[in-house]
Amino acid sequence: MPMKNVLIIEDEREIAELLEIHLKDLECRVVKASDGLKGLQAAQKNRFDLVVLDLMLPKMDGLEVCRRLRTEKYYTPVLMLTAKSEELDKVLGLETGADDYLTKPFSVREFIARVKAIFRRTEAFAERTLQEGSAGEINRGELVIDREKRKVTLGGKKVELTPKEFDLLVLFATHPGRAYSREELLNTVWGYQFDGYDHTVNSHINRLRTKIEKDITQPRYIQTVWGVGYRFSEQEELQRR
Repeated sequence: MPMKNVLIIEDEREIAELLEIHLKDLECRVVKASDGLKGLQAAQKNRFDLVVLDLMLPKMDGLEVCRRLRTEKYYTPVLMLTAKSEELDKVLGLETGADDYLTKPFSVREFIARVKAIFRRTEAFAERTLQEGSAGEINRGELVIDREKRKVTLGGKKVELTPKEFDLLVLFATHPGRAYSREELLNTVWGYQFDGYDHTVNSHINRLRTKIEKDITQPRYIQTVWGVGYRFSEQEELQRR
């Protein structure tokens, strides 16, 4: 794996230093920022392969930092750290554009696993984009997916997707007709295995459907394959619907 550049935005010095040590063990170059404003400025000034972002920060909180990063031209993966365990905080982080999250306290082993998973996903996405044409758009009926800009429109209107929702949609749309099990989707899109994957995949599919389907009870794009998982409609099916 080529050397990665990682930005840690964390105001707790001990945590930041611990993460830095283990990231350097992965042969990452690490830059640290102790507040949200400095972190955002660093992320805007330089290209990073990953931003490790604490939710509760002085001067600018992690949610606002993440929002602003998602307005930048280049897409930078974000792993959000939070001391809160409420579901609302996790959902807000993901909806704002975080690629993954960890709730403090967390084990170093889990942190490293999440980091490696993000690196694998971004490398796989870059490879697929190179093979399929980085500037090309995916057109599926009224659905248009711009992989380079990570933007989606439906009938000409922009669809706001979280990073995981976007990656799921790209995977489905580039392999129409192929049925994926929930475990396959978890391994491909999330990049690791953990308990409760059925709920994780199902909830993301449901949220994705609410954003791209006119009638979620009769989905046009993402079909349920009973006993297996999900598949994306083939072009002939979209033309008939």
